[in-house]
Amino acid sequence: MPARNIRHPSVFDVTAYGAIGDGTTKETKAINKAIEACAQTGGGTVHFPPGRYLTGSVVLRSNVTLHIGAGAMIVGSPDREDYPIISDGYFYGPYRGYHTALITGTDLENVAVTGQGIIDGQGANWWPLKRLQNKWARYVEAGIDTLPAGEEEAFDEIRYAGTTKRPNLMEFIRCRSVRVEGLTLINSASWTLHPWYCENVTIDGITVKNPPDSPNTDGINPESCRHVHISNCHLDVGDDCIALKAGTEDGPQPEDVSCENITITNCTMIHGHGGVVIGSEMTGSVRNVVISNCVFVGTDRGIRIKSRRGRGGCVENVRVQGMVMDHVGCPIVLNKFYASDPDSPFGSASQRTPAFRHLAFSSVTARQASVAGFLLGLPEMPIEHVSLSDIYVEATSDRRIRPAMIRGSIPALETRDFHGLYCKHVRKVSCRGVEIVTRKGGPLLYEDVDQADFAGLGFRRLDG
Repeated sequence: MPARNIRHPSVFDVTAYGAIGDGTTKETKAINKAIEACAQTGGGTVHFPPGRYLTGSVVLRSNVTLHIGAGAMIVGSPDREDYPIISDGYFYGPYRGYHTALITGTDLENVAVTGQGIIDGQGANWWPLKRLQNKWARYVEAGIDTLPAGEEEAFDEIRYAGTTKRPNLMEFIRCRSVRVEGLTLINSASWTLHPWYCENVTIDGITVKNPPDSPNTDGINPESCRHVHISNCHLDVGDDCIALKAGTEDGPQPEDVSCENITITNCTMIHGHGGVVIGSEMTGSVRNVVISNCVFVGTDRGIRIKSRRGRGGCVENVRVQGMVMDHVGCPIVLNKFYASDPDSPFGSASQRTPAFRHLAFSSVTARQASVAGFLLGLPEMPIEHVSLSDIYVEATSDRRIRPAMIRGSIPALETRDFHGLYCKHVRKVSCRGVEIVTRKGGPLLYEDVDQADFAGLGFRRLDG
């Protein structure tokens, strides 16, 4: 009887391909060589034993698992040339200069990054570019061709910052069956984990830690993805903890796809602008989202859905249940005037008018909030079908709400004289078992609200 050819899983140790792990030697070629060797055999695991592996962009292949073991750390190179520029990249719309992520993969299947190790993006080498980006934007807006005296030598750096995006820590583009598990991701230069146009994505048990003042260091940002499962994660970042996106009006319109069939469960969100955010990039629509059993501490907002005129798309079929929030500025925010003025003129609704509908929030407890809730639709396209049930909010904090949320003609919020639930341009909203506690003002302000049922809204004011 002929012997059977039994194939065992293959493990490729990066040190066998020249990696040293001393924290000073650049290991980019050795790591990518190990990944290529693994892919050539049909797939397997590329293993990092304990050590510090300094590297530029690591390029994944199909059927390859990158396993960063306990005691191992991948450290991002501080040198820009180690992150090749993609000429047709995408970030908030088309971007001519786009640095490849520290760990990246495009058009792959069955790819994973796992382990108990750490990936450190060394973002402090990149964060100052954000300030230069802001300066460049001001110069472009003002039509300044010549820099002021004393900044001539900085011209190239300022221009570079204005036209080039910092690298994400980890990015998957048009991939199927993606898994990220167990890792600690720190100090991302920009977004931390960005699946884009992917299907069947599982993110489980990861920790993301970026300084609170680090710019645009979102935690997990699935964009135009389908069938995404995010669970058991701890996120402490400088921007949104989790943000679901689906492209912008100035992006690749013919290829826009929705972000749909998303579950987020058993996560903790610390600091950051928003806990779980949908938008404002939502031109391709976001639908079928369940967010459950999460804890938010110190984020500016809890659940936030945002867009603006001209963006189009629809956010629909969102279910939020089992949230606990502590020192969150505003637990629930639905805002169609993001980064725009509620007093701006408007016309009739069109395909470029964003829609929010069929949104349900239940079993939410929030303490030390500044404002209980904020529901702001468009006069030409109200928010529709919002259900609030079994919700308790103590809106007793004097913490200042960021202007981007309350810009325009809402003086009660701007002067901090109101801490309850604010509704404007909303249709079919209901409250069941909702209690709001404040120190000043009443529980509810609303205008241009149709088919509302506030009978289940209770109110209590604290003395002092």
